[in-house]
Amino acid sequence: QVQLMESGGGLVQPGGSLRLSCGISGIIFRIYNMGWYRQAPGKQRDLVATVTDSGSTNYADSVKGRFTISRDNAKNTVYLQMNRLKLEDTAVYYCNADIQRLGTRGDYWGQGTQVTVSS
Repeated sequence: QVQLMESGGGLVQPGGSLRLSCGISGIIFRIYNMGWYRQAPGKQRDLVATVTDSGSTNYADSVKGRFTISRDNAKNTVYLQMNRLKLEDTAVYYCNADIQRLGTRGDYWGQGTQVTVSS
């Protein structure tokens, strides 16, 4: 069984920083794309950032220059460094990974971690 576990969310003032982590456990042959998505109340879940297994990154326009995604393949972990946070960054942040297991490949999600930006 594969599990994705996020951590690092919390309450922060505008302009502050947070670092999210997502560790993946289970019997895994390979992890392809990893990413972060977020969902604000009453809104759909949107892409924040993704990173390929070769390290190429992609960001939503709203977070470019403020957020940085990275991964540690040895630890099966993906990170999201969030700087200069804004009120509109408030959302539940979800980790996502495209994972190859024995005989199957699929899309997996974490349970989410709340990020609240408020003064």
